[in-house]
Amino acid sequence: MIDKKKIVFLTGTRADFGKIKSLIKICRESDLFEVYIFATGMHMHHKYGYTLKEIEKSGFDNIYKFINYTSETTMDLTLAKTVEGFSSYCQEEKPDLIVVHGDRLEALAGAIVGSMNNIKVAHIEGGEVSGTIDELIRHAVSKLSHLHFVSNGLAKNRLLKMGESESCVFEIGSPDIDLMKSNELPELKEVLDYYDIEFEKYAILMFHPVTSEEHLMAEATHNIVKAANESGLNFIVIYPNNDLGSGHILRNLITLEGNPKFKVFPSLRFEYFLTLLKNAQFIIGNSSAGIREAPHFGVPTINIGSRQRNRALNSEIIECSYQFLSIKQGIESAILLNRYVPVELFGQGNSAELFYSIISEKDIWNLDTQKIFLD
Repeated sequence: MIDKKKIVFLTGTRADFGKIKSLIKICRESDLFEVYIFATGMHMHHKYGYTLKEIEKSGFDNIYKFINYTSETTMDLTLAKTVEGFSSYCQEEKPDLIVVHGDRLEALAGAIVGSMNNIKVAHIEGGEVSGTIDELIRHAVSKLSHLHFVSNGLAKNRLLKMGESESCVFEIGSPDIDLMKSNELPELKEVLDYYDIEFEKYAILMFHPVTSEEHLMAEATHNIVKAANESGLNFIVIYPNNDLGSGHILRNLITLEGNPKFKVFPSLRFEYFLTLLKNAQFIIGNSSAGIREAPHFGVPTINIGSRQRNRALNSEIIECSYQFLSIKQGIESAILLNRYVPVELFGQGNSAELFYSIISEKDIWNLDTQKIFLD
């Protein structure tokens, strides 16, 4: 009889679920593993689209639902509540491996619980750089994790400089590229019909709060909305994440509702979002989608502000400040740029297979949870 290893995937947002979905799927189809999902964060928030339903629609079972939010101004208390809830869950389920992604506080909570309870932690897409609090969280998660599945060689090298063992760092690419390279994305017409979008020519607007610049978010969003309005273009607008400062952004975005040139959504299904992005004129804001997914499709990106600082690897990305004139000029440049040759910097679309082959090896499970720093 096979001794199945129990794996818990922790997910807190529509974005991280989209990125680890292929990993969940391939493990769930295996006889080697029992797969569980701990769903929390924005998934449980009706204000942001209650994206738990997207996990359920994917056909996954063993989903544990936990509400972790308190208020947008208390990220530390939300972290504490998540640690408490996930710790209780792990005491009950006793997983062999916790899988977390990226740089959200939910990932940090998972890594804290794992490291404090001698449970192996696998971190997806560590070693990246970005602006704001995300940078600190991502590197903290890496130091608390035992296995690292990175998107490229640059990320791997950063982890090695942080003292991580090369034998525990695996370059697998970005898992969402698996979906982007597959034939599973819906057709544009299906997506437009599903969301009742009446225009076929559009740009995408996604602007998230920068926690260290909360005082600038209201004016920045006002300038973005003004520039988008004056451009005369059609826009698909998606709510920000629920970090500190999101209220300032939402108050400006809500003013667009009812405007025929704008369709505003709390959230979109990940596959449907990718189809919309693939066919967009450009994406504007500060989402990582503009840095990672858009270049893969050759879609122009207008990157505003500091949230993705030092993360852009593509010279075609248009950088703007929070000032109205800068954003207006960015839109004009994106229209002129049109499409460019797609840039592939984050894998070949086989991340799930590489991930599965690595965690299927017996040596991985014999790894000591006591880490050491390697000079």
